[in-house]
Amino acid sequence: MSAEATNPGAHSRRRGLPRIDLRRLGRAALLGPASRDRLPDAMGHVADAHRAHHPDADLSVLRKAYVLAESSHRGQFRKSGEPYITHPLAVTLILAELGAETTTLTASLLHDTVEDTDVTLDQVRAEFGDEVCYLVDGVTKLEKVDYGAAAEPETFRKMLVATGNDVRVMSIKLADRLHNMRTLGVMRPEKQARIAKVTRDVLIPLAERLGVQALKTELEDLVFAILHPEEYAHTRALIADNATAGDALAAISEDVRRVLREADITAEVLVRPRHFVSVHRSRLKRGELRGTDFGRLLVLVGEDADCYAVLGELHTCFTPVISEFKDFIAAPKFNLYQSLHTAVAGPDGAVAEVLIRTHQMHKVAEAGVVALGNPYASVDGAESVDGAGLTAGVEPYDGERVDPTRPGWLSRLLEWQQAAPDPDTFWTTLRADLAQDREITVFRAEGGLLGLPAGATCVDAAYAQYGEAAHGCLGARVNGRLAPLSTVLSDGDTVQLLLDRDAASGPSPEWLDHARTAAARIAITGWLAAHPEAVGTPDAAPRASHALTADRRGAANAVVDLPGATVRLAGCCTPVPPDAVTGFPVRGGVVRVHRQECRAVERMRALDRKPVTVSWGDASECQVTLYVESFGRPRLLADLTETIATAGAAIVSATVEPPSEQRVRHTYTLGLPDAAGLPGLMRAMRDVPGVYDVSRAQHPATA
Repeated sequence: MSAEATNPGAHSRRRGLPRIDLRRLGRAALLGPASRDRLPDAMGHVADAHRAHHPDADLSVLRKAYVLAESSHRGQFRKSGEPYITHPLAVTLILAELGAETTTLTASLLHDTVEDTDVTLDQVRAEFGDEVCYLVDGVTKLEKVDYGAAAEPETFRKMLVATGNDVRVMSIKLADRLHNMRTLGVMRPEKQARIAKVTRDVLIPLAERLGVQALKTELEDLVFAILHPEEYAHTRALIADNATAGDALAAISEDVRRVLREADITAEVLVRPRHFVSVHRSRLKRGELRGTDFGRLLVLVGEDADCYAVLGELHTCFTPVISEFKDFIAAPKFNLYQSLHTAVAGPDGAVAEVLIRTHQMHKVAEAGVVALGNPYASVDGAESVDGAGLTAGVEPYDGERVDPTRPGWLSRLLEWQQAAPDPDTFWTTLRADLAQDREITVFRAEGGLLGLPAGATCVDAAYAQYGEAAHGCLGARVNGRLAPLSTVLSDGDTVQLLLDRDAASGPSPEWLDHARTAAARIAITGWLAAHPEAVGTPDAAPRASHALTADRRGAANAVVDLPGATVRLAGCCTPVPPDAVTGFPVRGGVVRVHRQECRAVERMRALDRKPVTVSWGDASECQVTLYVESFGRPRLLADLTETIATAGAAIVSATVEPPSEQRVRHTYTLGLPDAAGLPGLMRAMRDVPGVYDVSRAQHPATA
């Protein structure tokens, strides 16, 4: 990989972070520390960048941290040949440019000392305090000699847990990875590819979720150059061939400035070139690109109300592309991003995308959580409120905590990682979880909100809301209507989960087909692994136990009694009186009861499981699951539910599968006042026009 291939060039840097000559930093570092009353020469750029955001910052602690870092790393060199101290200096400069506060910069200067030198955490704590010590510990890698192949996933698990308490840990890690990616050209191609893939799968999604767009976009370009060199080269040439493309946007920007001046709106109008990956995606989406496709207009104003005033003027004086309008001010993204998005067409038909935001929104849009400062500062402290006026601990509109130490998506990630002790499972699941690049918000019928990834289903909502108690989920209502647990939720849906908290049975294996979140999949997989006898249980398995008694008659090898055994009906065949039944002891002192013709009985006997004779007691109220096969027609569902109600049965849950070749399959779990009425009910349901079969539930037993 050539040096050029790992450096997306000036086009990307115009909108990103400035680069500092590492050789100049290296020469300054080799000169050693400065006198006590001034910063070392190598720290000059960091000091300037830090003072630009924090004019009153005390730089003495940074000088102290640099002296320790420089002395401890002295004699160490990077593969590129520069003194090692240039790396923590560059990482610190990246964070300083983003507006990080002094504690973060102090920890950044020291972030490799414990890992690569004789400096200890106790020494860091003694000289710089608990916060700096925590941040340094959070980004310190675990030793391969202790963890072997699990070192990388376990290091990321450790960083995520630390980030859950202080998001500044991940800020340092992201800046560290950015500088390493900038200088990756000295590595072997296979190592470049491995690091780039981890960056793509883990670090870039984390940067997106933390809102650090300035880091995310440059990381995307660097990964693009390594993993897709041909597409990268084509995009680079395309940008070079359209060097004057900005002229089209510049002309529109002049028109926008004129319109806003005439409306007496104070605004700054900038042309922002797209980064390489953005241009590549636009080309794939639109085919041939026009000049305005190589950048976007950014309008910066002072107040929220000015954003909408600008929007009104643009939509009045230009031709708006309504389909491109999005309001992320009224409804901020889950990563705190706020902006108005629109697009307008110029006189020649060229379409320009426009971003409208306040200066403070822009700061948060670029720096994300880095702009939030110290999460531990008091409300009255200078660093307790970020540029957008967001205070730690305040609940915003969508239920996600503004407190950067624990946004909602991070809380969910931390919860499921505790249930994934195996490093391979954690690593695979983490990458899959982070691959879901959009979130939706659904309303709970009981009040409150749930944040879920796009594509999430009622199964995911159940586990997000109730944790392992969701094992007893019977069904759901979405926007007031009964819906199968497989229903994919949309942004703004209202969901009510129907639970039986006393249920001894659990989730069906089919739930795994509908689970999109790691938390749901891990919980379901764990329960199924602990309850192998439950394989084959359907979504809406009946949870109520009938009036059955269990005894030891017929249990050939049982000289023990089963007094007080808990009796549960198998969901695979839903027995009701007067069915001939048999039972099998399962974990927890439970006897699972099946109809004798159920295929699960054959499976249990093949596994040498000894049956327990059961007999019906009071044959009054019962539950049963019925399958209805029908041809599609209007009002079919209404006629079926009316027939069920006329028979005095209650619908516990119902699902209707999408039509297949004009045929529709319904599943009903019904509560009957008397089991003797079941045959008559089934006959009445068969008589409904369009219905050609009604049968009792009986699922194939899984080997």
